[in-house]
Amino acid sequence: MLITEHQGKLLLGKHGIAVPHGSLVRKASQLRRGRIRFPIAMKAQVASGGRGKAGGVLRAANMEEAEAAAQRLFESDFSGERPRALLVEPWLDHARELYLGITVDGTTDGYAMLYAPAGGVEVERQAPRKYPFGAPRNFKAHDFRRLLADTEQDSALRERVVALARRLVFLATAIDAITIEINPLAVMPDGKLLALDAKIVLDEAAAFRHADISDELERARKRERPTVAKALAGNLMMVWLGGEVGLISGGAGMTMAAMDLIADAGLRPACFLDCSSNPTPAGYQLAFKVLDAEPEVKAILVSIFGGGTHMDRVARVMSDIMKKRRSRKPVFFRMNGTGRDKADEVMREAGLYNHPTLESVIDDVAAEVRTA
Repeated sequence: MLITEHQGKLLLGKHGIAVPHGSLVRKASQLRRGRIRFPIAMKAQVASGGRGKAGGVLRAANMEEAEAAAQRLFESDFSGERPRALLVEPWLDHARELYLGITVDGTTDGYAMLYAPAGGVEVERQAPRKYPFGAPRNFKAHDFRRLLADTEQDSALRERVVALARRLVFLATAIDAITIEINPLAVMPDGKLLALDAKIVLDEAAAFRHADISDELERARKRERPTVAKALAGNLMMVWLGGEVGLISGGAGMTMAAMDLIADAGLRPACFLDCSSNPTPAGYQLAFKVLDAEPEVKAILVSIFGGGTHMDRVARVMSDIMKKRRSRKPVFFRMNGTGRDKADEVMREAGLYNHPTLESVIDDVAAEVRTA
């Protein structure tokens, strides 16, 4: 389950990770009840991707602007989801944006740490560097520090990132997280790090261990549509968003990056569908079956990036699925990682095309959807 930014930041704060001081409002009239120092950021609390680019984060310089922004956000629709609350935070100037995340890694039966020296929208241009370490006890600060050395010359900044990464390992273990993504991770003028945004995906199967979130998970399950229930039963991570582009991806961090680019192209992602917990032929086949059954989905994008995953093997799986698939919904591919050249060859032999970049494949998806 993908929880809201506010919920995610509460978890980060409890584990010693600095976040902006914020408050939650559920209607515009609540803004006048507290002391607010302007300017502020007003952020729609939704699970859909591309919130910022879709107008889900607004700046307000005074109370009049804040009330108008709140009204606008509460009346807006973000990939089929309307916000039930807004997170109000100070509008903070910062020197730089980084990306830091931790995600379940199928190649190690544990976790991998992800880092990029340019956060925000820039992380979508180039995949973060990956440090797979498996079990939490196997996280080695010196190994992660070595990975950072190639991109970060500031030793003080490196140590702050390493220290924060350790806290992410503890947090992911404590809450049974599938993914924790801090993007952007801001470098403040004094050099300290601040999590400006947080995306956390929790393992629903472990909800019974967390009384504070189990009720919300249960409410979410009751609202699920049948196709989502089928995906979850097949060990796929899926959140329905109501758009026209079905997304099959591997790794929650990369899934959310693809969702952001889809939204940036003026489209709406139909779902958050992450196959990394079941990256098998059966898992991918189920993903297609689920999306083919959804009439709202006009096109399917397969976006998979893997350092440890052999893309040629994934390409063979995709080729086999396409041969047996009966649906005529168009499918577009962007698979990048180990064995990319072999994957391209496998795809060509099957009459399929593996796009070179995420931007190029989304351009083709957009053209298809707009003419459908």
